Amino acid sequence: MYDWNDLKAFLAVAETGSTLSAAQALRVSQTTVARRIAALEAATGLNLFERRQAGYALTPVGDAMLASAAAVRDAADRFDAAAAARSRDSGGTVSLTVMEIFAVTILPPILRDLRAVHPGIHIHLDTSDEHRDLESGAADIAIRSSKQPTGAGLVGRRIADNPWTVYCSRDYADRHGIPHSREQLAAHPFIGGGGGVWEPYQAWLRQYGLEESVVMKYDTGTGLLAGVRSGMGLTILPGFIADREPDLIRCIPPKKEDTTGLWLLTHERLRHVPRVRLVLDFLAVELTKLARQA
Repeated sequence: MYDWNDLKAFLAVAETGSTLSAAQALRVSQTTVARRIAALEAATGLNLFERRQAGYALTPVGDAMLASAAAVRDAADRFDAAAAARSRDSGGTVSLTVMEIFAVTILPPILRDLRAVHPGIHIHLDTSDEHRDLESGAADIAIRSSKQPTGAGLVGRRIADNPWTVYCSRDYADRHGIPHSREQLAAHPFIGGGGGVWEPYQAWLRQYGLEESVVMKYDTGTGLLAGVRSGMGLTILPGFIADREPDLIRCIPPKKEDTTGLWLLTHERLRHVPRVRLVLDFLAVELTKLARQA
């Protein structure tokens, strides 16, 4: 079986007419070129060149083989170009949409490690509480808390359960005690708001007649987290975040209907784009690892 470098030497000599010119084109020694031509002739059993004082001339057989050798070179060039394109696609920007509360708590160390492993990838983090439409290209990847994600063409996986329930700080618990039932909650102040969280949160409060217990509202989920950390009162938070906060205490167990899933999603047309695939796989491993630590 011949070596691809033998074919390159054959083409270079055929095109330049001498081993010296071929060696200069290939940036190897003249001896190396001559040795590779001899090796190719030995491997194929064909006499490809006539050795003349003025240089190398193709034999009729060598001339007949020239087009096939050129086709191999063209195929190799196409392979190199495709590989280079793939390599370029493994870098670039990937847009990730996620609730701000996730972006400022669990994601920073994960994205730090992603950067260390894949320095060519740049993450654009969209922390809007609105669900970005992956089908329209508003984002490449989404991390969502949802019972069942909706949207055309979405593909992904459920990373973990993400129950929402009531939390207070350890400082608050020391000063006011921990409510352990829904009846006891009425005696405690609530922190409300939380942007996109507020609609289901308000419905939860209304269900238990606790709307009047809200003493302050924040515009973001991060605000809820800051408020409950301060010891101001109680709030409702996603367990995937709050259960990892050393200063927070879960007051009551979540109801089954209040449990969502943490989902890692993309659109089906992006799932095989190299840079998106790299980020998806990395996030899946790290988020799953985090879920198992609970």
